[in-house]
Amino acid sequence: MFSVRNLKRLSIGPVDLDLAPGEIVALVGPSGVGKSLLLRALADLDPNAADVRLNGASRESMSAPEWRRQVLYVAAHAGWWDDTVEAHFSGAMRGRTVELLQRLGLESTALGWPVSNLSTGERQRLSFARALALEPKVLLLDEPTSGLDADNANRVEALVRRQSVEGTAVLFVTHDAHQAQRLGGRVLRLEGGRLVETAS
Repeated sequence: MFSVRNLKRLSIGPVDLDLAPGEIVALVGPSGVGKSLLLRALADLDPNAADVRLNGASRESMSAPEWRRQVLYVAAHAGWWDDTVEAHFSGAMRGRTVELLQRLGLESTALGWPVSNLSTGERQRLSFARALALEPKVLLLDEPTSGLDADNANRVEALVRRQSVEGTAVLFVTHDAHQAQRLGGRVLRLEGGRLVETAS
């Protein structure tokens, strides 16, 4: 469903990658090796050279916003551009949004909360809910549970598995070896600018 050939970005590459519908793949490697850079390149947020295709359609055949909505990058510390949470869920179905909030241990009233009052964990869960509400084909998650306690990390992992069942391909960065084995069907290591498949 998602294929990458000969991707190059700064010290990364060439990288080849294939993700099947519903596949969950863990991306590991030491800090500073370029894992976040790779995810951002896949989402076309940073300049890069590559042949990247989604369901056979090339990245160049779509507008940047259309591509980024379908191949969606979720940063470890997501940006917020409005004062209230609800403004960041524009275009998402309210029923689905409320369900996602509940599954992540958040009240439906969270949509009315001021962004300035959010804790680190609330920001992380809300940015994850925002991504899922847009129903992307590919989810690129950068340390999705790094700021969460065990209960909330379990909630996020459960939703990742649910998205997989619904056909979403997931590539997630983690520094937790147990999480990589627990959640990832495959584990890829980024080293020397190349992807190496490791035993999961």
